[in-house]
Amino acid sequence: MKIAKIFKYSKSFDLECKNIAPDKSISHRCAMFSLFSDKPSNIKNFLLAEDTLASLSIVEQLGAKVQRDESNITITPPTQIKEPEIVLDCGNAGTAMRLYTGLLSGFDGLFILNGDKYLRNRPMKRVVAPLREIGAKIDGREHGNLAPLAIRGGKLKPFRYKSPINSAQVKSALILAGLSAYSKSYYREELISRDHTERMLRGMGANIKTLSNGWIEIEPLKEPLKPLEITVPADPSSGFFFAVASAITPDSKVVIKNITLNPTRIEAYNILKEMGAKVEFIEKENIYEPIGDISISYNGKLKGVKVEKNIAWLIDELPALSIAMAVANGVSIVKNAKELRVKESDRISSVLEGLNRCGIETLEKEDGYEIIGGELKKATINSHGDHRVAMSFAIAGILCGMNIEDIECIDTSFPNFFEILSEITEIEYGN
Repeated sequence: MKIAKIFKYSKSFDLECKNIAPDKSISHRCAMFSLFSDKPSNIKNFLLAEDTLASLSIVEQLGAKVQRDESNITITPPTQIKEPEIVLDCGNAGTAMRLYTGLLSGFDGLFILNGDKYLRNRPMKRVVAPLREIGAKIDGREHGNLAPLAIRGGKLKPFRYKSPINSAQVKSALILAGLSAYSKSYYREELISRDHTERMLRGMGANIKTLSNGWIEIEPLKEPLKPLEITVPADPSSGFFFAVASAITPDSKVVIKNITLNPTRIEAYNILKEMGAKVEFIEKENIYEPIGDISISYNGKLKGVKVEKNIAWLIDELPALSIAMAVANGVSIVKNAKELRVKESDRISSVLEGLNRCGIETLEKEDGYEIIGGELKKATINSHGDHRVAMSFAIAGILCGMNIEDIECIDTSFPNFFEILSEITEIEYGN
């Protein structure tokens, strides 16, 4: 198990981030959605991390040809999806497993999806159950709740499904299945979750509409979609770690370049602004996604905040946001965030355990937590194999020093995280 030792940083910094990891959510979808075209898709700045490379490998095993020139990828789809000879390995990627489950349910063949020890214990019934209702044949451990999942793809029925949870993964899986149904399908969630799937598929020519009553209408494909021609923007979830770093370090500033400004992806930055940080959004283009820069500056001591709305828009950023809450004045409250318990780790327990070790008082609740702002102290943190927990406490180490155990997980989403962090603090590695 690899350990990173972060040393306390006693200076201010002015950091321009041009090499934040490309967006993971969009990279996953680029690989998958290329299968709906009959022409090559050209994807620039594809995220070369373990999770997204797993998605790309699955595309190849389904019959696509993939040409790579560093992070520039060309995917030539097969004439027909090929039934793979081997198990499709999703690694640690819940996005890959849940979205491929929806996508492959509509194609003839047997497909078996598996993952690492962490992914094999994440709940899949939230996707499997509604897919079974429309004719998908899916099995797995615990009656299909746990991987490996075996999918016998085929014809699917149209549906009208109101989801009990706000999840971009569930929504995307059902939309992908709806593209293979024999007539229009409808999907609804209480709060619109991240909408990359709808935006990208519309850009490729799919007829997907968000109706005035909140339902998403999905028309099945009658012909192949246009190929993707896209440059993947920087990932707001990855950039947010350095946004927090600048917001909690006196007289510091960071500018994150070429990042998606999709409103469903920048909610955490708005919360940081509400806490007192100076945050500016500068849009530069808008084709598949609005893209531009975000500037974040220290603006004095942060103040506590209550977070209970738009949780689906900042679920991945809450661990890093919790570090900001830990040094803010007053009490911060997070509600309606039960989804944190079924991520790469139980992030409510993992984050609060780490903060307690750092001398911060917290109160754990079923769907959230309270954090009483104070002064972080150096500690040894177990990441529980969760990349976002590991990176969040590495950022905390800028203020107090920190030892982070099991840092290999960071490679699943942000392989150059420590390279950027080393520009503003000193790091040592050990086993």
